[in-house]
Amino acid sequence: MLDRGSPEPAYSQLARILREKIVSGEYRPGQRIPSVPKLTATFNVAAMTVRQAIDQLNREGVIARERGRGTFVKPAQLGSAMFGLDDLRRQMTDESVDVRVLGARSVPASKRVAARLKVGEGALVISIKRLLLRDDQPIFYHSEYLVRDPRRALVEAELSVTSLRGLFSGVGEASVKNGELTLHASSLMESEAQYLGEEVGTLAWVVEHLFNDFHDKPVSWGRFICRADRLTMKAQIGISNEAPPAHRSGS
Repeated sequence: MLDRGSPEPAYSQLARILREKIVSGEYRPGQRIPSVPKLTATFNVAAMTVRQAIDQLNREGVIARERGRGTFVKPAQLGSAMFGLDDLRRQMTDESVDVRVLGARSVPASKRVAARLKVGEGALVISIKRLLLRDDQPIFYHSEYLVRDPRRALVEAELSVTSLRGLFSGVGEASVKNGELTLHASSLMESEAQYLGEEVGTLAWVVEHLFNDFHDKPVSWGRFICRADRLTMKAQIGISNEAPPAHRSGS
């Protein structure tokens, strides 16, 4: 039953109890959970409390509502798996990892760069090449292009939009509204292999990124490149034994 003296809100307690019933198998994937009136009577709480608990579990992806039928436990779906980049983030924010700027200069945009940044082919953009090292051993090669702003010095551009640790720790450039990451496999080209100390053709991961400003215009496009065994990604499918951190308290 709910603990009336707990600082945790009643709806959060109820959501946790229902989640535990799902995790234990009392409510199976595809099975309908009890109705709002039944849960209200069972736990001696208001209907609003039950609805809030169900809303929370719905946001967490544990259950799904079907109009006219009720609320059901969601089955595990491979198609809904989301891969996190925690491994990449840890390496970006690790204080033992050194970021070495190999070069930063203005260059004419190639056809490919122009298409990504939505500028004219041949327009001047800023090219920055970096190498990320741990214990003097290269782990990532980073190539990036920024839209050139004549009002901003090259050094300022390097320290703002492209602050690697800032972007991965959530305190990056304030002018970046959103972005997208694309992951694909590749093999190292000559210049990439040279910087990473690997053989040409070695299998590699490429994490391509594109950042946009608050006018939805691209400001930066680039690629992180690493040997295939340097980056690991995991995805959770089905229902975890623990609720997401944001739902563990009554905040």
